[in-house]
Amino acid sequence: MPQIPQTHHELSVGQLSARSGAAISALHFYETKGLISSSRTSGNQRRYSRDALRRVAFVRAAQRVGIPLVTIREALAELPEERTPNREDWARLSEAWRKELDERIGQLHRLRDHLTDCIGCGCLSLETCVLSNPDDIVGERITGSRLMPEGRKPPRRP
Repeated sequence: MPQIPQTHHELSVGQLSARSGAAISALHFYETKGLISSSRTSGNQRRYSRDALRRVAFVRAAQRVGIPLVTIREALAELPEERTPNREDWARLSEAWRKELDERIGQLHRLRDHLTDCIGCGCLSLETCVLSNPDDIVGERITGSRLMPEGRKPPRRP
């Protein structure tokens, strides 16, 4: 891993990639999504401040636990400009994300528990499909796994 002299306060995209482990394309993507920012040299090359290293680490850790990028961007937007997320920030945000993750885990458990029944059907056209219609919202009114918006009629069959 290339060492960056302490006198360098800005990193090239290659240096940021090497130090963070993120692909250059991922860094460009993060930048388009507003997760990190760069300045441009007179030669139009990107330069990232050193705090981008911690921001990238923060983004990648949050992604690994399934937090959507839009939620990560909102969290980073709460921080002052050029302030890196610290341990307290992570603790506060992870606590806020815990409920969302618990709900997602519950959904995955339900999917796992009902997957065999669904595959047994073969066509997902059960009257009450636990995957397409988990709470059986309209199972008593119509059949099938496709839910039509209210007020819309299904196509007529010839």
